[in-house]
Amino acid sequence: MSKNRYSSPLAERYASDAMLELWSPARRLGLWRRLWLALAEAERELGVAIPDEAIRQMRANLDHIDFEAVAAYEKRLRHDVMAHVHAFGDVAPAAKPFIHLGATSAYVTDNADLILMRSGLDLLRGRILDVLRALAAFAEKWRDQPTLGYTHLQPAQLTTVGKRATLWMQDLVLDVADLDYRRRTLPFRGVKGTTGTQASFLQLFDGDHEKVRQLDYLVTEKMAFSAPLAVTGQTYTRKLDAFVLGVVAGIAASAAKFSSDIRMLQSFGEIEEPFEAEQVGSSAMAYKRNPMRAERIASLARFVNSLEGNANQTHAVQYFERTLDDSANRRLVIPEMFLATDAIMLLMANIARGLEAHPAVIERRLAAELPFMATEELIVTAVRAGGDRQVAHETIRKHSLAAARALKEGAEENDLLERLAHDKSFGVKLKDLGSAIEPKRFVGRAPEQVDEFLRDVITPLFAGEPVSSERLEELKV
Repeated sequence: MSKNRYSSPLAERYASDAMLELWSPARRLGLWRRLWLALAEAERELGVAIPDEAIRQMRANLDHIDFEAVAAYEKRLRHDVMAHVHAFGDVAPAAKPFIHLGATSAYVTDNADLILMRSGLDLLRGRILDVLRALAAFAEKWRDQPTLGYTHLQPAQLTTVGKRATLWMQDLVLDVADLDYRRRTLPFRGVKGTTGTQASFLQLFDGDHEKVRQLDYLVTEKMAFSAPLAVTGQTYTRKLDAFVLGVVAGIAASAAKFSSDIRMLQSFGEIEEPFEAEQVGSSAMAYKRNPMRAERIASLARFVNSLEGNANQTHAVQYFERTLDDSANRRLVIPEMFLATDAIMLLMANIARGLEAHPAVIERRLAAELPFMATEELIVTAVRAGGDRQVAHETIRKHSLAAARALKEGAEENDLLERLAHDKSFGVKLKDLGSAIEPKRFVGRAPEQVDEFLRDVITPLFAGEPVSSERLEELKV
């Protein structure tokens, strides 16, 4: 790669080789040739006199693409699809009269885009499953470790470390369901002609409407789609792009939420992303251990989600049967969103596989807050010891404010329980107060929810899904 020319960081630094290969010119243009082959085969099956040798030559040269010849044709013709028609005809001369017969450019460009997006969804689904496997192991390990819950970014009722991990997982499970639906229902553009009327194919088959209809379905089947769109203009409705990219953006948003939680937990010292032996956290502050992977997820997800609305904007201005102002835009937006989200999921898997929980820090932070959260338990304890509920409430209120002020002024520990034990109006010994605020009494069904979620949601999701070693890729940087 020349260092004197710009190259996308998504290609150089972030996205996987598999996703880069998927959106490569070779893959895309190989699909164009496969689409031309499928069209010729279907036309031949329906009675068009296309020689066996033409089909043989096309099949033999699906990936034999002379890109220099294509560039020379395009410079002369100023039309990318026609440049490839000519280049394909050069290596399959017997097929030259039949390549692209009856078709318009959108036949190859649009149908190829649908194939690529569907394959991109498949790759992202694999990435999500990698993350879920890692988070499932983490959730199971820490299923009953009490930790501070937060609402409004303020300490709230306790949860467990494992339960919090299931919240990250739940988002991804919903993303998988959304992805599966879109992938399953994604239609093919099919064989529709210049403005979608199939007029050229009707002429090709001498006015036989049934053969034109069969052609549409034959090609769709050859390209492994269940059904074509019933109607199109020159292009498929760009609403399909919005549907697919909405799924992609949703995956990125789930990862971004995860990354935000990890960044805050790492600032607390409770949970940290992996840190390699020779990794440098800061060029100046040698002691630092920054959550750089989680920060990179946030950065890339912001990019992905900034593009999501682009697809609907493009759809909205496709006047009548189509305009060409979608073309340059889609060349950028669709691959970049897939590449960036692929990179995000690689980062998320890397973090999930190496998450480090620090129980001592978790418990220390819990001890500083838990007495304040145990008001009801402490009142009940006082009443059981013969006290008055209203007196106990007032005593706790008074001492809670004093203990909180002491912490803000530099006290190392929350001494609320000691204050209450020394107050004769409360009437409860310190050891009895301590047992009243055992953390595991405050986590509700969190451990059981982890078990049930893993059993009822995650295990069925993985049924019949082999672990693919190809997906467990290392980060480039």
